[in-house]
Amino acid sequence: MPPQPLVDLSMIAMDKPLVDAEGIRRVNPHRFEFQQLDGIFSLDRRTGTLVGYRDLRSDEFWVRGHIPGRPIFPGVLMIETAAQLVSYYVVSDPACAKGTFLGFGGVDGVKFRSSVEPGKRIIMVGKMLEMRPRKITGATQAFVDGQMVYEGTIMGMWI
Repeated sequence: MPPQPLVDLSMIAMDKPLVDAEGIRRVNPHRFEFQQLDGIFSLDRRTGTLVGYRDLRSDEFWVRGHIPGRPIFPGVLMIETAAQLVSYYVVSDPACAKGTFLGFGGVDGVKFRSSVEPGKRIIMVGKMLEMRPRKITGATQAFVDGQMVYEGTIMGMWI
């Protein structure tokens, strides 16, 4: 049985993003086919939560080869989407030391609960667990059509 959602998604306005893809590029360094977030719907520094999304298109680089005839969004890219969500939260904080780079530090407790195909929107949810000078940790979950498809803890480190 999946854990409780980190955020009550029924309380999130998903009709207009708070931050669009260009706004994400102003914060995260990822570009072209490696930018995994399309927008942010919600960011609450009081609760340490944020909600973003990723629209999967049928013309993406992974579709042709993962898996021919039945394309499935690669789990490593779902983890990368979660890492970019956590990164956005941290680096967009006005208190964040600008000019530094938050790198990927690891994952823990990752579970994939369902496959995700092109044409779907992934709603990625994060809740910050720890923000220390040398280590950042965030719990993450992903939902498609209201069903949890992924969960895991993302760790980041300043490099």
